[in-house]
Amino acid sequence: MLQVVQYQKDGRLEVAELPAPQCPAGGVLIQTRFSLISAGTERTSVENTQSSLLSRARKQPEQVRQVLNMVKRDGLRTTIGKVLNKLDSYKSLGYSVSGVVVESDVEEFAHGDKVAAAGAGYAVHAEFVAVPKNLVVRIPEGVSFEDAAYTTLGAIAMQGFRQAEPVLGETVAVVGLGLLGQLTVQLLKSAGCRVVGMDINPDTFDYAKKFGCDLLLNAKNSPEIVNTVNSFTNGNGVDSVIITASTSSNEPTELALNICRKRGKIVVVGAVGMNIPRSLFYTKEIDYRISCSYGPGRYDPFYEEYGQDYPFAYVRWTENRNMMAFLQLIADGKMDCRTLTTHTFPITDAVNAYNLITGKTNERYLGILLRYNEHSKPESTIKIKQSQFKQENSIKIGFIGAGNFAQNNLLPALKNCNVEFLSVSTATPVNAKSVAERFGFHEATTNSDVIANDTRINTLFIASRHDSHSHYVVESLRSGKNVFVEKPLAVNFEQLDSIKEAIASSDARLLVGFNRRFSAPFAKMKEFFANRQDKMVINYRINAGFIPTTHWIHSPEQGGRIIGEVCHFIDCAVYLTGALPISVFASSVSADHSQMPNSDNVSINLKFSDGSIANILYFANGSSLLEKEYCEVHCERKSAIMNNFTTLDLFSQKRQTLKFDGKKGIAEEVRAFIDAIRSAKPSPISIEEIIKTTEATFYAVESLKIGLPIQF
Repeated sequence: MLQVVQYQKDGRLEVAELPAPQCPAGGVLIQTRFSLISAGTERTSVENTQSSLLSRARKQPEQVRQVLNMVKRDGLRTTIGKVLNKLDSYKSLGYSVSGVVVESDVEEFAHGDKVAAAGAGYAVHAEFVAVPKNLVVRIPEGVSFEDAAYTTLGAIAMQGFRQAEPVLGETVAVVGLGLLGQLTVQLLKSAGCRVVGMDINPDTFDYAKKFGCDLLLNAKNSPEIVNTVNSFTNGNGVDSVIITASTSSNEPTELALNICRKRGKIVVVGAVGMNIPRSLFYTKEIDYRISCSYGPGRYDPFYEEYGQDYPFAYVRWTENRNMMAFLQLIADGKMDCRTLTTHTFPITDAVNAYNLITGKTNERYLGILLRYNEHSKPESTIKIKQSQFKQENSIKIGFIGAGNFAQNNLLPALKNCNVEFLSVSTATPVNAKSVAERFGFHEATTNSDVIANDTRINTLFIASRHDSHSHYVVESLRSGKNVFVEKPLAVNFEQLDSIKEAIASSDARLLVGFNRRFSAPFAKMKEFFANRQDKMVINYRINAGFIPTTHWIHSPEQGGRIIGEVCHFIDCAVYLTGALPISVFASSVSADHSQMPNSDNVSINLKFSDGSIANILYFANGSSLLEKEYCEVHCERKSAIMNNFTTLDLFSQKRQTLKFDGKKGIAEEVRAFIDAIRSAKPSPISIEEIIKTTEATFYAVESLKIGLPIQF
């Protein structure tokens, strides 16, 4: 399919060939007919990306702070790798489309339904888009696809309107008469308000006048504006001001304060300077409000991604209901979007559309639509390289799921192993293209089952979300593929049983990404205790860091952090003791914390088949300044302390301190797996150890529930 993308490093825009997305769980796959370019938002995004890195840093201080915090937490080398990875990729543009449902995973929509959809990252400028159900609405009879493409902008305008709470007969000022401002003017006139429109560009006045604006003023003439507005309102000032302008300047805010009546409202819809002068704000008792995009539900993953609607009686106007209301206004003839459309470009000519909004083409514009071919077919796989494969016996890699961890760790390690990258799959088309081009895959796809069943692939790497791991492991083992799967192997006993059955009937190798045991500090620690005859006492402390409950890892189907992360540290204890866990007892804090599950702060005690014990202290409520991992081991009056993979202190007859580079064994783990395949040796970790470690995490979760130790 065709999609508008922008290369992050130099800001280059192009209409690229990408794999079409799959129909998402709890959503629909839409064939796009029209998409709307949001000139203000997209111009800022495009121009920022096209500017120098120094200029970007100046404009985005919050992102700079995030990078600096990342340096403190993860180190300079890791941070540089993540930043370069971000730059060497494409990003999607757009967030408002109309089209036809071609596949549905929800009862609310069916094949053939005409719909409008919203959402950055979802309703992008592409021939096919995959959108969760709460960001999709059905188009009423009589509303064209062209008009319906305005739905997202209409919902934004409607939410700003609702925040202002206008009453019949009130006077409302709209500062900024771009696309969003023109829609706001129409909404206000439909509600029986007198409207004062302001902009620094008089070219917008013709539209505002057509839509019924009662007074139009050039915002450059600030002193005169105040006098004119006072005269227009009998000296009272406007009842409310809706700011739809887009500028870093503080002038719109100051202007709004000057023209607003005492105890009036100012609603910020656009991105403007918000350095509020205290004097006027205080003396007038202004009610200053921020309008959050399309309305309630925006930026809430439970609402947008998981489809959990808010009760109608308690949240009357969600973002979805705002979208529906806007479309109904069009159907009733109360909103005119057709007049706003000044340009329509075919998707193949999208670059010229962006030349308009960035000023490269000097031409007056307002609403810009992209038109799509209604006969396109959703192909989920595209060729990236046309070259032939290497020799028949080479290791041909299929890669499922390529998020930040995979791109920063697994794929670079694989690239140094002289393997052949055949096909990569990610849920997002633009990410599939970015990863495929960066690492040299022959193909990019959004259909992971295609990779799992591809007979040309003999080795599969799985780094997708946790609940999908077992499915791809089973499919791959059954087809004879060697499998490397990022932890966890499975998220419940049922999945694990399916994997056991597949293992029993397969000669292929299986390795789970328990990388800590491959790191240099742990290898040295193992060597230090190599000839022990006594039992070990292990204490492993993990300052895991806070992850909000809205993150996908906390979804019930993903297993949580004990299953998804603590498995690392149980495996370390298995590696050091050379024994299997036989019992577990877990206890967590008891707190009423809505943003942090109690199981994120847990102590897990394990006993092993050789009599050794381990305590894993895993917590999310620690300081970010504290090192993330610390492990101490005691046995036969010898001790070893590993501190965050940078130092290892060995205590015996004397104390010895060894220094390391902080790496956690990921590259060594990948290399060991590939070497095992080449030399026809068993997997670097035994199946029994992998299974028992995985079971131990399940029993730890069960122990938390019943408050008792569990023998297994």
